[in-house]
Amino acid sequence: MTVTYPTPLSDALVDLLASVPETGPVETEAVTFEGAGVEFGGFVAKPATDALRPAVLIISDWSGLNNHARVRAQMLARLGYVALAGDVYGGGEEVSQDVAPTMAGKYYGDTDLFRAHLAANLERLRAEPGVDPERIAVMGYCFGGSGALELARSGADLAGAVSFHGALGSGAPAGKGAVTAPLLVLTGAADPVVPDDQVIAFENELRDAEAPDWQIVSYSGAMHAFTMPDANAPDFGAQFDATANARSWVAMRAFFDEIFA
Repeated sequence: MTVTYPTPLSDALVDLLASVPETGPVETEAVTFEGAGVEFGGFVAKPATDALRPAVLIISDWSGLNNHARVRAQMLARLGYVALAGDVYGGGEEVSQDVAPTMAGKYYGDTDLFRAHLAANLERLRAEPGVDPERIAVMGYCFGGSGALELARSGADLAGAVSFHGALGSGAPAGKGAVTAPLLVLTGAADPVVPDDQVIAFENELRDAEAPDWQIVSYSGAMHAFTMPDANAPDFGAQFDATANARSWVAMRAFFDEIFA
């Protein structure tokens, strides 16, 4: 089917979408919803079937609801999942790179607000027709990867959480017994945003919290934003890495196969 985007897809995103073949019709829809006193926007992609399906909430990088998240939603729908590309900031719009650090900083600095907005997105996905409420996961990229982990720390009802090159620290580290969902953390071994000491601190946080099921995969040579095809700022430590992108997608698929079985 033809999907209308707010802005045209880059050639790199066209190629990314084509990496998951179409196996059946997919429905897409731009949605709005309210929660935590905010009106959010989102993008739903799902197989055109009445059967209950496992579902995935996708949280984008700090630029807000963007085409990368929409493409990932379509890719997941082609694999048989209901996917919601969500919205943390409200309004359902992409923000410029000049504004994004300040916008993201507001949420990094207010964990309760971050978690409340994430929870509103999760509940919107749970309410989507065709979603199996017992099989819902969250995944995110950069800022969104941090968000996925914050939802898990909050004790949200999740089948699992996946972070792609997300920062691992938190203003409210997990308390004992708080993390119940399985976690998959996919990080770059050359990511200046997530240095080795942050990975070790996160591991210790999970041990102290007695988190029952977690795994961390580090990709050699991969910088920040390694899954984002249009990332090309190696001087700032952000660069697409085709190998790490492909391997992390395979790891995510295996994780979903396990938690949704």
